[in-house]
Order: sequence, then C-alpha cells, then structure tokens
Amino acid sequence: MFSNEFVSPSPGFTGAAAERLIGCPRLLRARRAVLGRLPFMTLASDVVDIVYCTWTVDLARIEASRLVPPGVELVQRDGKTLFTILTYAHRHFGPALAGPLRRLFPSPLQSNWRFYVERFGGTRAPEPTVLFVKNVVDQAIYAIGSRVFSDALPSHLAQRFEHRAHAGGYSTLITGGRGSAPGFQCDAQRTTARVVLPDLAAFFGSWDDAVAQLSLQDAALSHVEDCARLAHARIDLPIDPHSAVPLHVPPAAASGAFLDGIGATGAPFCFVIPGAPFRVISERLI
Repeated sequence: MFSNEFVSPSPGFTGAAAERLIGCPRLLRARRAVLGRLPFMTLASDVVDIVYCTWTVDLARIEASRLVPPGVELVQRDGKTLFTILTYAHRHFGPALAGPLRRLFPSPLQSNWRFYVERFGGTRAPEPTVLFVKNVVDQAIYAIGSRVFSDALPSHLAQRFEHRAHAGGYSTLITGGRGSAPGFQCDAQRTTARVVLPDLAAFFGSWDDAVAQLSLQDAALSHVEDCARLAHARIDLPIDPHSAVPLHVPPAAASGAFLDGIGATGAPFCFVIPGAPFRVISERLI
C-alpha cells in the first residue's frame, strides 16, 4: 500500500516536532481509546469556491499503484475509473457546538483528492462514498489537528497554497516543498458550455447528471496505515447541483506529479459550486 506519511515542509525543530507528534504510536492509541468512547464532536464550516476537477484514469494502473486498500472496489466503466481533485475555502472550520463563536476559528484552504467507491467490506456502498488518497491544507494547526484527532482525514501541509476566484475563473496552486503535500496547479476559466467530456460519457448521461453524482457524496473512506484498517466518516454537504457553474481547463492548465503518476494528464471535467454548509457528522474505524 502507498504511504500517506506526513512530512513537514518546514525544516528544523518545528517541522521535526510536528512529525514526531503526528507519528507517535502511543498518542494515536491513547486518542482512539479515549475518543472512541465519547460522542463524536460534529465539525462545521461554510465552504466557498468549491472547484471540482475530474479525470478518467485506467483502473488497472490505479490498482497497480496500490492506492486502493484491500476490500475497496472503485466505480468503473470499461476499465476506467474517476479521480477528482476538489479544492475549496473554509469559512471558520471548527466544532458545531461553538455556535456563533465559530467565527473565531480560522478559515483554511483545503484540497481533497479522491476516487469513487462502488463496494467496500464485501458489500455495495450503502450511500455515495469516496476514497480519500490525499488531503492538503494550508495551515499547520489543521494539518496537525486532523492527524492527531482523526483517522479519516490524514492531511498534508502545503508549503504554498493559493486558491482564489478572479474575473475569468479560478486559480489554484499547491506546492509541497520538502514536505509530503502533492503539488497541483490549475487555471480554470468560466464558460457557458455545459457538456460532458467524451471520456466521461460512459459514466454520465448529461452535464447535470455528472455534477450531481460527483458532488453529492455522503461518506468518505481513508486507509489507516498504522492499524491496516479503514476509517469511515459521514459528511453532510447539501450542495445544490443547479448552482454549479461550468469551467474550462485546457490540458496544459492543470498539472502535477501525482496526476502524471496516475495517468490523469488530459483536460479535466471542471465546475464550481459557489458555496454550501459543511458538516462532519461521525467517524469510526471499520
């Protein structure tokens, strides 16, 4: 199985201390023993500028790369599967019980890299489910916090992370530096063309169908390396698919070494959701 080990982009004492804290097996065991007996603390945010970039890739290549944990089967058509990079800006991401005080919490940028799950644990996924293979944030407190307090969102800290809207569309830049965050660059331009790219036609019957299936997901899986199990998180992201705006990304305008490695090298199918409320409802090991 591929490694999702955390490596800090910061050299010296700060980066080394973060790596030792995150990699401490005693701390992980203690956290699971304590929090596993307590009710899950719902997390909330209002996310904006939610940009989806989706490619079709060869399933055999993905399986050979060992990105998919044992027992997980991906959605596939004719030997192809779907891979999405989903990038957005949080607005005050923190415990829902904080109520109005949640406005005091920071607003990180986040990028989720995911496949779409057909079956896991020997049965068909009971709800629309994704498999996270990479998660990137721009603030150390969220990268460290997600690693220490969660199994479902093993985040990496970017050396540089930009995600912004402009008059013509959206620009995203992620660099990892010496750290473990994967690099990604994308310049997406607004368009009026609501069309499904030819290589996605086997998965979706229309543009509206593609937007709904890619955005309306209720659960996420992650492989937990230290115990060789799956973490299952339930999420609530009530997106209105009719709010989606199509984006156009030329092939040369989206790039990254990870994308090259899995064969996601053509123009992605891309759209943006202006905003939606977001909740993490539960998490458990299965």
